[in-house]
Amino acid sequence: MRNPPARGGYGAVLVMILATYVLALLAGNRWMVALLLFVQSFTVWHVLRVAGARAGFRRAAALVFLLALVTAVLNVFAEQSPLIGWTFSAASALYLLAPYPIVRHLGRRDRVDQQTVMGALAAYLLIGMSFGFAYECLAALQPGPLFGAEGDPDLSQALFFSFVTMTTTGYGDLVPAGNPAQSIAVLEALIGQLFLVTAVAKVVENWRPRNWREADAGKRSFTGDDVPGTGSP
Repeated sequence: MRNPPARGGYGAVLVMILATYVLALLAGNRWMVALLLFVQSFTVWHVLRVAGARAGFRRAAALVFLLALVTAVLNVFAEQSPLIGWTFSAASALYLLAPYPIVRHLGRRDRVDQQTVMGALAAYLLIGMSFGFAYECLAALQPGPLFGAEGDPDLSQALFFSFVTMTTTGYGDLVPAGNPAQSIAVLEALIGQLFLVTAVAKVVENWRPRNWREADAGKRSFTGDDVPGTGSP
C-alpha cells in the first residue's frame, strides 16, 4: 500500500499546536483569548489540509470555524461573563475535531516514519488541549468552583490538569469537586489510554528495523534455482 502524502508535514502542525499552547498560557484577557481562537482555527484548517480530510468533514469543520470566530469577536466586545465560557467551548470543539482526520490518515500508512510519529503526537496533544479548554469552559459556566477548595483554575491550570488526567499521572493537587467535571475527567483518562494502546500497536505492527526489511527483500528475490542441489546436474 502506498503511503498517502502528508501535505506540508506534521512538523508544522506540531509547531502550531505548541504556539497555541503558549498563547493559552498567556491568555489573561479577552483579546488574548480571541487571538487564541483565531490561531486555533488556522491550526485546525492546516491539520485538515495535511491529513487530506474528506470534503464533507471539511464542510462540517467550516461551520465550527465560523462559530468559533463569531464567538471570539463577540467575546472581545461583550461584557457578559458567561460568554467567556462559550468561547472556551468553541476552543475545545476545534481541537476535538482535529485528531480524527489525523488518526484516519495515519491508519492508511503502511510503515512508521517521522511523519507517523509526529502525527500521532500532534493528535495526542490536540486531545489533551481540547479537554483542558473544556474544563475552563465548565469553570466559567457552572455556579460552584470546579476544584472545590482550590477554586476555579486559570487556563494554565486547566491544561495542566488535563494532561495529568490523560496520562493518568494523578498528582492529586487538583480534583474536580463534582459532575460533570468528574465524568469528563474519567472519559479523558479512558480516551488517553486507548489512544496510547492503539498508537503503540500501530507502531509495533508497522515498525521494522532496516536489516529486517533487507532480509525480507532478500527472501523475496531468492528463487528455487538458487537453492543448492535443485539446479541442473
